[in-house]
Amino acid sequence: MDDDVENGSLVSYQEKARTFPNLRSKPYNPLIFQIFTRINGRVLAVLLLLALGAVLYVGAATSPIVVFVFSICIAAFIFSVYLTRWVLAKDEGPPEMSQISDAIRDGAEGFFRTQYGTISKMAVLLALVILSIYLFRSTTPQQESSGLGRSTTAFITVAAFLLGALCSGIAGYVGMWVSVRANVRVSSAARRSAREALQIAVRAGGLSAMVVVGMAVIGVAILYATFYVWLGVDSPGSMKVVDLPLLLVGYGFGASFVALFAQLGGGIFTKAADVGADLVGKVEQGIPEDDPRNPAVIADLVGDNVGDCAARGADLFESIAAEIISAMILGGTMAQHCKIEDPSGFILFPLVVHSFDLVVSSIGILSIRGTRELGSKLPVEDPMAILQKGYSVTIVLAVIAFGVSTRWLLYTEQAPSAWLNFALCGLVGIITAYAFVWITKYYTDYKHEPVRTLALSSATGHGTNIIAGVSLGLESTALPVLVISLAIISAYWLGQTSGLMDETGSPTGGLFGTAVATMGMLSTAAYVLTMDMFGPIADNAGGIVEMAQQPESVREITDVLDAVGNTTKATTKGFAIGSAALASFLLFSAYMDEVAAFSHLPFKQVDIAIPEVFIGGLLGSMLIFVFSAWACAAVGRTAQEVVNEVRRQFIERPGIMEYKEKPDYGRCVSIVASASLKEMIKPGALAILSPIIIGFLFKMLGQFTGQPLLGAKVVASLLMFATVSGILMALFLNTAGGAWDNAKKFIETGALGGKGSDCHKAAVTGDTVGDPFKDTAGPSLHVLIKMLATITLVMAPIFL
Repeated sequence: MDDDVENGSLVSYQEKARTFPNLRSKPYNPLIFQIFTRINGRVLAVLLLLALGAVLYVGAATSPIVVFVFSICIAAFIFSVYLTRWVLAKDEGPPEMSQISDAIRDGAEGFFRTQYGTISKMAVLLALVILSIYLFRSTTPQQESSGLGRSTTAFITVAAFLLGALCSGIAGYVGMWVSVRANVRVSSAARRSAREALQIAVRAGGLSAMVVVGMAVIGVAILYATFYVWLGVDSPGSMKVVDLPLLLVGYGFGASFVALFAQLGGGIFTKAADVGADLVGKVEQGIPEDDPRNPAVIADLVGDNVGDCAARGADLFESIAAEIISAMILGGTMAQHCKIEDPSGFILFPLVVHSFDLVVSSIGILSIRGTRELGSKLPVEDPMAILQKGYSVTIVLAVIAFGVSTRWLLYTEQAPSAWLNFALCGLVGIITAYAFVWITKYYTDYKHEPVRTLALSSATGHGTNIIAGVSLGLESTALPVLVISLAIISAYWLGQTSGLMDETGSPTGGLFGTAVATMGMLSTAAYVLTMDMFGPIADNAGGIVEMAQQPESVREITDVLDAVGNTTKATTKGFAIGSAALASFLLFSAYMDEVAAFSHLPFKQVDIAIPEVFIGGLLGSMLIFVFSAWACAAVGRTAQEVVNEVRRQFIERPGIMEYKEKPDYGRCVSIVASASLKEMIKPGALAILSPIIIGFLFKMLGQFTGQPLLGAKVVASLLMFATVSGILMALFLNTAGGAWDNAKKFIETGALGGKGSDCHKAAVTGDTVGDPFKDTAGPSLHVLIKMLATITLVMAPIFL
């Protein structure tokens, strides 16, 4: 192409094999994979067998329950290998498709390497801070009685933090690795049949989900079993098993830390590229979405992988890890208060629930099959209906598995019917998850009235579209909040009436009931993540089809899958917000228990009538709004750079519009990558430093005023108000953004004038406004909520 430009011999490059840039200087594989690939195959097999044997040995020395968890996780990894082979066996289509896919893969892997290199440096620095804090902090009576010194606790916490960060990074890489290889295979399959394209996208998403959930579960299980054996738990003079889960908090913090920066950086990347591409390409130049003439289109497609796949993998990994650890802490505390003879069932219950999640979600993934096909290649069955059927299968199996788990692990002679109450708590959680998916689908799917009304508002201009979208997002917070409130009250009541009593004869199962409900909500997490990963894979497939200039019938199939993917992404974000709300409630309770243990003072409530405590709540709410503003502003600033670059290329290379000159895709990728890495630091630092600085300052004030727990109380208030504000803000941002996107998609189906009409241009403006809402600020907020909870739990000693 460059030679053609110099010699002036260009013809329409529609007639030529199109080529796309190599966006990396050398092939990229993470160091850990490079090491494995250099080892002899037989040696590697022996090493893997030895590692497997060591894991099973440690599990057997801990509990048969842990061996069960290890076995299920290993089976899930084997199933993911099967899915990998099945997906990769599909063809990549004609050369122009594979060239586009290679360019996307190069850009995604290059950004991932740079982004996670930055995150790893910050993680090491934070690990040193945690180490210094723990080396000089006080110890709890339980740690003193078990002989667990400060240095041992410090190194255990730091090791758990780094392992959580590493596993979260691997989870993100797996999500990205899958998506950049599955997208072109979905595009190719769409040339043959809608059914095959749907199945490839689902199984590719399922592969990522199995690895992410399996790693979250086995990571916690390995840490638990290792500490159990190494510290001689439950032997005379050593730590009690009920205190062991507190040593795992660092793992959740490491996962939260990486997930926050992955979501911020990836979200800024994907939405800045998307906004820049749409504003110039679709609005100013009037060319289709993903048109090969748009210089920002490769950056947009790269962003789908690093923002929606890699970041979402790290996000759900963190959700599951935080929920497991908080539930283990509360289960151990309740078992101790109730004097249960063998508390291991209550502690390990979360691991078993998520092990069954891997089983039932695998069955749900395999149940996704299109049943009929038309010669026109259009799907007879609605893809959303097919995915919903798979979800229904998964939910039914999850209910059965949850009942088996509770009877197996939560039965106790002290309260023979308690297991049934906790099974009902799990059912409450499962119903809550389904309700969240349905509510979000209602507000974001263009088959329902809200999105169609939003699309109709575009007919009267850009302003009315924005007003309607904002009002829809605000209204959409009502039903989810009512569902969360009902779930918490129901689960708490079922736990309180389970029959479990503490040493004073008071009911004590309420908090654990809410923990079990949270587990129920996440008991289908692997299938939900599958639906989430389906979205960006289908989106990328549509982009590849458009750039490769395939027939309209192929684009129609990918457009349908893309629209369904927009809905599944929105519904899974709603699911994530609901689980974040319940998990944060559990972590908040664990934080109060931790403060009481370190201070040797009762800490049962937070009185917001105290001025300093009320101020802490205000600061927590302010944190949510400022964080959201900075995240959206980061997208805006980066998008401005993209817009200026795309405009420059169209002006300086007028032949682009006639296919006589080739856009510089790599320049846009480079601009977005460098800007997003720079922009993610400021809001991320705000999230990490705010609770630490506020807690420390009010601790100093409390020392002067004779209030020893003032710092801890202010931080508790900050956490409580930030959680409430963050849930509402995330619901508003995610739903409004998803509705704007699908209103545009609805018009593009031919409604209200179709593509290119004034109505469509107004809808594009709404979609542009909603992009940073739904894919940057919104998803980052529910990660922020859980990270605030884990960071306060880890840093609790410095507030005292």
